[in-house]
Amino acid sequence: MTALTLDKINKTFGNVNVLKDIDLSVEDGEFIVFVGPSGCGKSTLLRVIAGLEDASSGTVRIGDRDVTTTPPAKRGIAMVFQSYALYPHLDVEGNMTLGLKQAGEAKPVISERVAMAAKMLSLEDYLKRRPAELSGGQRQRVAIGRAIVRKPELFLFDEPLSNLDAALRMATRVEIARLHRELGASMIYVTHDQTEAMTLADRIVVLRDGRVEQVGSPMTLYNDPDNQFVAGFLGAPSMNFLAAGPLGAAGATLGIRPEHLRVAEGGRLKGTVAHVERLGGDTNLLVTLASGDVVTVRLFGQHDHRVGEAIALDYDADKTFSFDAEGRRIRS
Repeated sequence: MTALTLDKINKTFGNVNVLKDIDLSVEDGEFIVFVGPSGCGKSTLLRVIAGLEDASSGTVRIGDRDVTTTPPAKRGIAMVFQSYALYPHLDVEGNMTLGLKQAGEAKPVISERVAMAAKMLSLEDYLKRRPAELSGGQRQRVAIGRAIVRKPELFLFDEPLSNLDAALRMATRVEIARLHRELGASMIYVTHDQTEAMTLADRIVVLRDGRVEQVGSPMTLYNDPDNQFVAGFLGAPSMNFLAAGPLGAAGATLGIRPEHLRVAEGGRLKGTVAHVERLGGDTNLLVTLASGDVVTVRLFGQHDHRVGEAIALDYDADKTFSFDAEGRRIRS
């Protein structure tokens, strides 16, 4: 069954059209990630799904129910916020049980669900602590646990890892992926971090200026982008773009991912090493080409290149992408 259907969703604030004819279907058990730059509309779209914002036009369906005008509490969703949104005067158990108590659930049901969620999230030893006594990662696990106990039809995550440091972001990302596998629930996750999108999603929805640019699996979007925006947004380091000129069709832009450039004596691209990033397992070179363009070269392993070194680069034509003047993909 389809977990969520969006049909021609538009959202306008005054004279500003923030969401523009959004169509999307999410299947049962899918993990969907909304990604895009700040201001692209991804959080607004999540809030429309949750009922925290009204759609200016269009239809929102959760399962087989039209919930376009249904209040948030009756949509069968649970939302995890960036700010955790925990009640400071309640302990962990109190934060996790409050919604169930307000919904009139029986005490045995509440106890069973809290015990299940606490075990899944390794919170058994923290149930009597208040949020101020927890680390950021523990608070986020409590927020996730509060969502789990409600057994919603749809989980919504609004940039839940943004307040965590790098190590905690990775650990919590792994936990969320594990929870998705164990719960088998439908999840929609908003982030500006393309690494989170690539590692968590079954499918990614790339948004720009309130429109859907492309929807697909992480590797489909990485290997077969529809346009220059998607190609440049996904991937770290990001794709290099060069005026094709003699390297390709006139008027086109050539896209080459950093890992598809190689150092090669007699290579077609001549330049000078401007910066070296030694990352241990990888080495990134920033190379200023004779044309003035700066490209990133990703080399696997450790290399001894130095700033100011003259260098030649080459690539395989079948590993490149071509885009027209409007940024649309030119497919052969």
